Amino acid sequence: MSLSQPDLWRQQMHAAQCGDAEAYRALLTALRPWLSAYFRRRLQSPDTEDLTQITLVAVHEKRHTYDPTAPFMPWIAAVARHKLIDHVRKYGRYVHVELNELNEPVDEASLGLPATIARRDVQVLLSQLPVDQARVIRLHKVEELSLEDVSRLTGKSVAAVKVIVHRGLKKLRDSVGVPRKVYEDE
Repeated sequence: MSLSQPDLWRQQMHAAQCGDAEAYRALLTALRPWLSAYFRRRLQSPDTEDLTQITLVAVHEKRHTYDPTAPFMPWIAAVARHKLIDHVRKYGRYVHVELNELNEPVDEASLGLPATIARRDVQVLLSQLPVDQARVIRLHKVEELSLEDVSRLTGKSVAAVKVIVHRGLKKLRDSVGVPRKVYEDE
């Protein structure tokens, strides 16, 4: 039985972490076309090759952070997404980056990866906020509780909950580089 591409990449990354230079070389070689396609779909510019190289360097520098018991695709997609966001911030371009988007060479629905990545991204974003503010946003926006229910659970007035959610979401939008015009028009 042959391995799926993500499983093979996971095995190669684990072998690379254990010092297998040949597995590491094979992994980086296999990732190049996937990364190039990832960036071409999101950024219409000649910078895709540079981003691919930058991301491969980041994989090298961050390979120790990969947990070999976890799926590989969410990890590599997160590295690529962060490099894309860094690039967009640096050069002042606006591109749409879906938090739950993962274009990979396997059936996403069977793996449940987009939801996993979205949950991880939301957790990372909310961790940047004060605990109380993150809790209110999580209850209202993630768990989809009404403002009244959040008010009862937190002991805050409905007006205070609205303000906390508004200010927290604004802070999160600013932290990921969404231009103010994009969300002020909403």
